[in-house]
Amino acid sequence: MGAAALLPFLATAASATPCAEQIATIERRLESPGAAKVTGETPTTTGSPKALPAPPQGQPSDPATKPEAAHIAEARTLIAKAREQDRSGQADACNDTMTRAKEKIGALP
Repeated sequence: MGAAALLPFLATAASATPCAEQIATIERRLESPGAAKVTGETPTTTGSPKALPAPPQGQPSDPATKPEAAHIAEARTLIAKAREQDRSGQADACNDTMTRAKEKIGALP
């Protein structure tokens, strides 16, 4: 009886694709206090355990990595697209879309 109760959880874990794991990781980053600071939103969670507690001092070496609210909004749209690609089994397209989403996000504090 106990093993039967665990079966749905095992099936869910086994069905997680590499792209789905990427999506989950990036979504945690977008819920972090650093992302909320960029977008002006209130963080919904503590975000990623690897997130910095405060933005790094100085300017980024590559100005294109500076996070902007509009770029984060674009990244959220790309993440939704990647999720659909993942569900339909388009692993390469999902990975490509996630790469573009990460580029849009930039270096979050």
